[in-house]
Amino acid sequence: MATVPPTARVVVIGAGIVGNSLVHHLARLGWRDIVQIDKGPLPNPGGSTGHASNFIFPVDHSRELADLTLDSMRQYKELGVFTESGGYEVARTEERMEELRRRMSSAKAWGIEAELVTPDHVVERIPFLEKDQILGAFWTPSVGVVDSLRAGTLMREAAMELGALTTVPNVEVVGMDVEQGRIKRVRTDKGDIEGEYVVIACGVWSPKIARMAGAAIPLTPAVHQMISVGPIPQLAERPGEISFPIVRDMDTFCYERQHGADMEVGSYAHRAILHEPEEIPSIEQAKLSPTEMPFTADDFDPQLEQALELMPDALGADGAEIRYAINGLLSLTPDGAPILGETPEVKGLWSAAAVWIKEGPGVGRAVAEWMTQGWSEIDLGHSDIARFYPHQRTREHVRSRTSEAFNKTYGIVHPGEQWAGERGKRLAPMHAAEQAAGAVFFETAGWERPFWYASNEGLLAEYGDAVMPREHEWDSRWWSPIINAEHLAMRERAGIVDLSAFAIFDIVGPGALASVQHTVVAQSDVADGRLIYTPVLDAHGGFRSDLTVMRLAHDRFRVVTGGAHGMADLKWFADNLADRAALVDQTSAFTTIGLWGPKARDILGRVTDDDISDSGFPFFTCRPIELGSISVLASRISYVGELGWELYVPMEQGARVWDLLHEAGKPDGAVPVGIGVYGTTGRIEKGYRAYGFELDAERTIVECGMARPRVKEASFIGRDAYLAQREEAPKAVLCTLTVDDHVSANGQRRYMLGGEPILTRDGGPLTDGHGHHPYVTTAGSAPSLGKHLLMAYLPPDEARVGNELAVSYMEQLYPVTVAANDATPLFDPKNERMR
Repeated sequence: MATVPPTARVVVIGAGIVGNSLVHHLARLGWRDIVQIDKGPLPNPGGSTGHASNFIFPVDHSRELADLTLDSMRQYKELGVFTESGGYEVARTEERMEELRRRMSSAKAWGIEAELVTPDHVVERIPFLEKDQILGAFWTPSVGVVDSLRAGTLMREAAMELGALTTVPNVEVVGMDVEQGRIKRVRTDKGDIEGEYVVIACGVWSPKIARMAGAAIPLTPAVHQMISVGPIPQLAERPGEISFPIVRDMDTFCYERQHGADMEVGSYAHRAILHEPEEIPSIEQAKLSPTEMPFTADDFDPQLEQALELMPDALGADGAEIRYAINGLLSLTPDGAPILGETPEVKGLWSAAAVWIKEGPGVGRAVAEWMTQGWSEIDLGHSDIARFYPHQRTREHVRSRTSEAFNKTYGIVHPGEQWAGERGKRLAPMHAAEQAAGAVFFETAGWERPFWYASNEGLLAEYGDAVMPREHEWDSRWWSPIINAEHLAMRERAGIVDLSAFAIFDIVGPGALASVQHTVVAQSDVADGRLIYTPVLDAHGGFRSDLTVMRLAHDRFRVVTGGAHGMADLKWFADNLADRAALVDQTSAFTTIGLWGPKARDILGRVTDDDISDSGFPFFTCRPIELGSISVLASRISYVGELGWELYVPMEQGARVWDLLHEAGKPDGAVPVGIGVYGTTGRIEKGYRAYGFELDAERTIVECGMARPRVKEASFIGRDAYLAQREEAPKAVLCTLTVDDHVSANGQRRYMLGGEPILTRDGGPLTDGHGHHPYVTTAGSAPSLGKHLLMAYLPPDEARVGNELAVSYMEQLYPVTVAANDATPLFDPKNERMR
């Protein structure tokens, strides 16, 4: 029996599927002196891996999660622990059938074989399913089950055979030591281990362990109820663990999965039952295991009745009884994504948490790559632990969001759907004025952001059909034609936009220039008062972000980035500070107000005596100006393709400046404009790329059409990779496409929302040089053009202006045409309006 060694290069806490996958891949990548500990015995230490139902459905609307799942399935198959059974997601309602049509879009976009089938198709393979209960189903032949405990054992053994791993079970972590902001030591009940790196991969216990080091892993243990009914004659007569396809009864939020002679029935329909990690019983206290908690039958009874409706002959068979029933614990996060990466609070302390069986090996490989080389083959941008703001790490926020999210596990979730709980946490100084104007608020990073204003409803009559109304409820849910009316008003006169959600931080000190120059692609050694728009790359040449940087002085730069990714950007810059440089978070010190449109200069001129002429205040410059007795930092830049400024205003003066601009704008008919314009319609007309949509770690500057004529001589992260990319033909090309005909088979006009596959005109698949299938990264109205536009990466030989293709939306084909194969905007292609 191994004992706890005094030192290690890396300590991995957890021997479930994630911890086991991680030690395997670290060893494969050359790491040695790996120590893995778990407080339970092996091979089943008592975590979620030991009781999970262990089936995998590969299709997800998230590309990131789908890629992690597909990679995990590949690894499970290589280990010989995957049994393919096929799986159905059945629909009892027409609303669910429409959602299954949307799932077909995701399946095609990610290259996963699937089809919509009839009830007859289902009962042919599952004769004991009640055909009259369903309208149809989504069939995925690659669905299967895995032996995750056996997989973990094989992975540990592989790492041990390389001489890389020492695994010590029955060891409990009691504390962690941090010195000068870096992890130093893991303290256990069997001795202390000094380590350069520590990875917390212990699922539902992860927040408790992180808190020992002063870090936060914002997840909660949550109950998922599951019973096992048997023996069932129809199952007992078949050999093996599984011989029938798995069923997800989507409208009842349940699943039915054969396990030998038993049928497991699991539910996501019961009330959210959350626990604190500290409440989980010890191994000694637990009747079964710490994560198999006592079953609460009252919560499950309605789901059992619904399962009996679907499979009455099987679940109601003579002699069949509930032989096993648990409230099993799993991990839920506030946004539904895993929590991966180095913690912002403690250097060297990593998280590999909130990962389910279906993503485990893929996450293990990706995190090992990230730790080894600074990037992973699969982009993990949406799972980065650094994404959370301080309020999002609190227990109250986690409990509120996960309580709301639990019943959405099998729910129909619109891509624009907003959270109901934990709202009103971050308010712009002009929030009261926005409420008075009938703002419809969407939430980003805790900020309440107006998406459109009811006060602008009168514009609908002014612009008529030019607002491009949407007939179908799904297309128009979480949307309003007022967005397009505000867009047209901004293009005609002026719009005023609340941009308070921006994350703002300063890089200061003698090392400020060196820090920024090393971190961003664009030349940063510019004159004071200049600003740059720049990509930020990882070492592999993939996008970490895109943002603006203003040089305010010889030793001060201001970084402005999107709120959703702001904390991850802050950590990236902080991690790459040069000597004698510091980072100062200014997000809560300033609100940002955008003023754009052909009348913007006239409006701003009414409240300032500063020279704001084109020659006196050129494009891509910034400087303080006075609005009466208020000094603001004005930046002449535009994300909507119009003349105007971003004004960075002291937070306490924001409401006053908002009112000043609206009063000054009355003679010209200026209107408040929501983020629906700023983030979609204005952006897509100009072909502007956005991080998290067109730009991620798997895309390159060349592919997205953002390459500049020259590359700066100064060294920066990703420079070598970027230079190599410039010498190669792109494997994909970002294009803008127009939808040529919106009319569906039933005569309604339909409007894509994003994520749909791009196909040949007759519906055939396309594949780029990466082996990826094209899909819509951004979809939105272009009211100034009278078109609905799509952005998508196409194979280079298909990226021809005028090329006629198709987009699949809800299982119907709509004709599209490539309108641009570079960054040239379709609206105002010479950018004359911004001057």
